[in-house]
Amino acid sequence: MQVNPSVSVKTVPEFIAYAKANPGKLNMASAGNGTPQHVSGELFKMMAGVNMTHVPYRGSAPALTDLLGGQVHVVFDTTLASIEYIRAGRLRPLAVTTATRLEALPDIPTVGDFLPGYEASGWYGVGLPKNTPTEIVEKLNKEINAALADPKMKARLADLGGTVLALSSAEFGKLIAEDAEKWAKVIKFAGIKPE
Repeated sequence: MQVNPSVSVKTVPEFIAYAKANPGKLNMASAGNGTPQHVSGELFKMMAGVNMTHVPYRGSAPALTDLLGGQVHVVFDTTLASIEYIRAGRLRPLAVTTATRLEALPDIPTVGDFLPGYEASGWYGVGLPKNTPTEIVEKLNKEINAALADPKMKARLADLGGTVLALSSAEFGKLIAEDAEKWAKVIKFAGIKPE
């Protein structure tokens, strides 16, 4: 959760107070309607009880460009897309949306520190066709997790703001199912429709 440095708020509680005092006057940019960035912001709106105007872009880059230029007030974006702007002081992070602080930004609190239960993490995984033999799934899972355990790989991902989740295929399936249920509720609450 990041703002342009010209925005006067410096913390999530200040942001919530400002948004409540100015309903509908803050613009929340996203990488497009229904994207992870959009639904992360909608989850924030739902949990904080604030009203912001969603401004969908065609990707993260134009949303960040307008945030940098001050045309929009806040973006809930991936750490990977914005970490260098944060490090350079061109964007002010109010919080990370993960459940815990990030190794790459240890001084930045989580949104959940202020809105208990808030968590919006992006993840990447490898999927296979449904009927792939179990031994192939297990071998790929073992090799991928071994690569993710490599200290150089972990350090590089951490530098980009990532956290390694070395899961079994069953654990990954559970994560997918839980996230699908969680985000379906947010999409319904926000009235998001496919375009």
